[in-house]
Amino acid sequence: MEPVAEPAVETEDLTEQEPSSEKTAQLKPGYLYAGLTVLAFAAGFFLAFMIWGYKPTPKPTVYNIETKGFPSLGPANAPIVIVEFSDYQCPYCWRWYSQVYKPLMDAYPGKIRFVYRNFPLSFHPNAMASAEAALCAGDQNAYWQYHNALFDNYLNLYQEDQSRILDQATYNKFATDLGLNVSTFESCMTSHKYQKFIQDDATYANTLPPDTVVDEKGVATTEAAVGGTPTFFINSHRLGGAYPIEKFKEIIDAELKK
Repeated sequence: MEPVAEPAVETEDLTEQEPSSEKTAQLKPGYLYAGLTVLAFAAGFFLAFMIWGYKPTPKPTVYNIETKGFPSLGPANAPIVIVEFSDYQCPYCWRWYSQVYKPLMDAYPGKIRFVYRNFPLSFHPNAMASAEAALCAGDQNAYWQYHNALFDNYLNLYQEDQSRILDQATYNKFATDLGLNVSTFESCMTSHKYQKFIQDDATYANTLPPDTVVDEKGVATTEAAVGGTPTFFINSHRLGGAYPIEKFKEIIDAELKK
């Protein structure tokens, strides 16, 4: 526990004086010293409070996440912008996609712009290649269709073996199903056209300032802005984790009332 400064108070033994016979009022020295003592006490108490006792209410970090140049879905002028940092091999990202993503977009038609940014985790061997595949499909105007295909087929890909390595033929099969030019798609992937773009996404996420999280008891802790996947930024608010749709609605409804 930090020490609490006790205000130092200087006291004097004042001698009682006979009332003056003069009619003009005079300020007695004892009263002056007493007044200065009170002021010093008050100043010391205030200073101690400011140094040791004052604790400002912690507030969450306000974020302004860059969205220009990244895959997005929804009106450019939508009042709600949701940015997701995600990983195509992450089971929690898949769970959020399968349980929340589509119902949330349907609940707010025309009011959400959804932006996808990549944060491939190092222990997911397919995360980088899958992100490259989606961006290569985007070259043929099929980014979101490929994004959905990867998550829609998540259980087929990983239910039996989470560590399974996807080969080029698997990615090409999704491209074929979407009617893409497979040769162009494969050339894009094998040249790693978007590898640096994806790595820059992760670098950007790692340079964001930490967030301040306050629990129900008012205790504040700090968390990395993007410490894992999925992590969302709803306008300026950070939401780390695959929260249920009710949590997203709570933040969105509050934003729409502003």
